Parts: sequence; C-alpha cells; structure tokens
Amino acid sequence: MTTSSPLTHFDAQGQAHMVDVGAKSATRRQAIATGRIRMAAATLALIESGSAKKGDVLGVARIAAIMAAKKTSDLIPLCHPLALTRVAVEFALLPADNAVQCTATVETVGPTGVEMEALTAVQVGLLTIYDMCKAADKRMVMEGVQVLEKHGGKSGSFVASEV
Repeated sequence: MTTSSPLTHFDAQGQAHMVDVGAKSATRRQAIATGRIRMAAATLALIESGSAKKGDVLGVARIAAIMAAKKTSDLIPLCHPLALTRVAVEFALLPADNAVQCTATVETVGPTGVEMEALTAVQVGLLTIYDMCKAADKRMVMEGVQVLEKHGGKSGSFVASEV
C-alpha cells in the first residue's frame, strides 16, 4: 500500500517514522509561540504580588518553560533532539482579561525547525502556573496556544495572521 500524504511523519506504507533531516543544510532557525491562562482576578493578584503559597510563580514557570524546550524530543516521540542556541520566555499580566500570557522564543542552528520546542515551552510554562496556583483556583483555563512566527529553513518564514 503506497500513500501520498503531506504528513511528513509517515512513510509510503503509512507507518510513523522520524523524518530524515540528514541531507538538510544547517541554517539559523527561530520560532515564537504564545498562549495564555485565564484565572480569577484574585489569583492574578496573587501572582502579581508574589504572595502565592509556592513563591515566585512566574520565575518558576520561566525556568520550567526553558527546561521543557530543551526536553521536547523526550516528550514528543518523533521530534529530533536539537542543540538550542537560545530560549527566551516572557510573561505578561493581562488584568483586563484576568490572564497571564506566555511567549517563548526558541532558536537553533540546524537542519530542522524549533516550532515544537517553542510550543512545548509555552504549554509547560502555563501548566506550571496552573500547578503553582491550583490551591487558589482550580478553574484556570489555558487557551490560544499557537505558533506566531517561524523563520529559517527551506519553507522560509511564517507569520500568523491576525485572528
């Protein structure tokens, strides 16, 4: 059975495989992803004041996000392990929405992109906020996780359009 599919993680027989990037040129790659977590106003105030029971919520979430980017290939089965050259994680408090936005920028020089690493960083950053604040607010909602930009490689640049 031969299949023709735009999904690169499947071979001609439809079996999952790790994409061969051995012949691809090493180029500078960058991806930026974002997402947010909505919560009660009182929970956002705890984060902002630094008085959450478990301590500096955003500081711990930043370290967790960076660590997650570095461990993406351990979590996502068909991702290549990459030597990351930069991981930057920023948080913005959004009082009008009772939310915290996480944005991760990940870079490497290599044969494959870093979109998965940026997305993983955002998700784990948000999960860490949830974990650290769940005693105060179990109704938090993570949403809007997406790639904002991707640069480098054969397919060039991608910038998400306004939703």
